[in-house]
Amino acid sequence: MRKTKGFFAVLMAMALVVVSLSGCKGSGGESEKKEKGDPGELNIYTWAEYVPQDVIDRFESETGIRVNYTNFEANEEMLAKLETSEGGEYDIIIASDYIIKIAAEEGLVKELDKEKIPNFKNIDPVFQNFFYDPENKLTVPYGPGIPLLVYDPSVVTCEITGYDSLWDASLKDNLALMDSERVVMGMTLKTMGESFNTEDLDVIRAAGNKLMELAPNVRVLSQNQTQDYLLSGEVSAAFLFTSQVVLALSQNPELEVVYPKEGLGFGVDAAFIPSKAPNSDNAHAFLNFILDGEMGAQIAQQTYYLCPNQASYEFLDEEFKKSLIISTDDVPNGEFIQDVGPEATSLHEEFWTEFKAALD
Repeated sequence: MRKTKGFFAVLMAMALVVVSLSGCKGSGGESEKKEKGDPGELNIYTWAEYVPQDVIDRFESETGIRVNYTNFEANEEMLAKLETSEGGEYDIIIASDYIIKIAAEEGLVKELDKEKIPNFKNIDPVFQNFFYDPENKLTVPYGPGIPLLVYDPSVVTCEITGYDSLWDASLKDNLALMDSERVVMGMTLKTMGESFNTEDLDVIRAAGNKLMELAPNVRVLSQNQTQDYLLSGEVSAAFLFTSQVVLALSQNPELEVVYPKEGLGFGVDAAFIPSKAPNSDNAHAFLNFILDGEMGAQIAQQTYYLCPNQASYEFLDEEFKKSLIISTDDVPNGEFIQDVGPEATSLHEEFWTEFKAALD
């Protein structure tokens, strides 16, 4: 009897294992979820609050797809996570142009299926065919912009005409900068008459040394809401992203905006699907959703970047149009930050780490 009872127990255990494994397999696939009537989920990875909550809410309401939103602080952090996951884990990533090119070269970006994105036709050609996606196969432009200098003329005693003005001794402990390695190093290179994208290691070393001389003037290094430090009076001058400049001016129109004499930078944050995205169909659905004309206007009017969706132009409020401090006319005059290769990148990182340590 014991033998018979043990035999049946083994059979029952084996059956439970088979059922369990079968259930696990069925619950993991995107297509199987849809067959069961479950629209599944969408994992978004980008900066905090970059996709407006009301946009996410409407996408969830219209599609039934559950959105999981995770944020990073810097492009380099995003790339490291994407490399670790080997192009998996996330379904939509919104990041900056130069880092997307690196990710694409590493095989971590999925080619878009445009049949699933009929609204792709709405993208303004002005924001296409850029270096990071020359054939428009990989990305959807999300936030084009140009970083600018802003200061409070009621408290700044020096004349600010460009990046080089930020080194003025009168600005000691009175400056806010965006926490962006390549942008700030690029700004420093511009003061030397160099390109953002030089690969000359001696020139980068000289820029790194010059950046260290700026440290006494820097009170705040922040990626998010950097304009708040200027508005509160904690600093009197700042180097801000486009959206932050608009937000600052909306609350204090007396602030002065400077288009640096050394030249403009220009960049595009774009959305892409990682190569092994677990919910690729949902990712395509989201891209099509944000490329709707009305939805594109809703996003632009909350992010305060240039709107790359030509179908959105009729939906943009006049007040929003007036608030923009840059236009598509500025695009050809700006220089993109691009990949500069491993040696130059490593040197940038070395000086950036040293610079941040000097601010502590």
